[in-house]
Amino acid sequence: MLKFILGPLGGYGAHLNIVTTILSTVAGMMTIVVLITYFGNWLREKVFKKLFANRKKFSTSNRKFAGIWKKYGLFGVAALTPIILTPIGGTLLAVSSGSPKEKIIVYMFVSAALWSVIFSIAIYFFGDKVHDLIESIKDPIGSLMMESVRREGFRCLVSALSVR
Repeated sequence: MLKFILGPLGGYGAHLNIVTTILSTVAGMMTIVVLITYFGNWLREKVFKKLFANRKKFSTSNRKFAGIWKKYGLFGVAALTPIILTPIGGTLLAVSSGSPKEKIIVYMFVSAALWSVIFSIAIYFFGDKVHDLIESIKDPIGSLMMESVRREGFRCLVSALSVR
């Protein structure tokens, strides 16, 4: 989720139009999806097999991915990709399952577009309110700590942070 939400946060922070932010976020996810979909097998054969030669086939993470795939299928994996699996993880899971490449791209595009719109609207509508709330909470605490450090020196800060 962190990787996917950085697009809308960056667009909001740069004061971009919401449509530009949505399109950029979708383009970012789809770049990874297309690259891994079409070059994933090559990467696995040429790079990962050499790097991870002694890797277990039935590891805990492989079992988790298999469970997700059995439970939700391609549609569920695409829907969960931006918020839980990350674009890289979700696409690797979809490619390793043997799904058709066109289907992977279409499902991932729909998911990216939907989640990008949801995150962008939430951030653009509630961004100022959240920012003001954080500033109102952060300022009194930060200014009190800095004032006590200025008055009493570094020892005051260390004693306030240490557990006795």
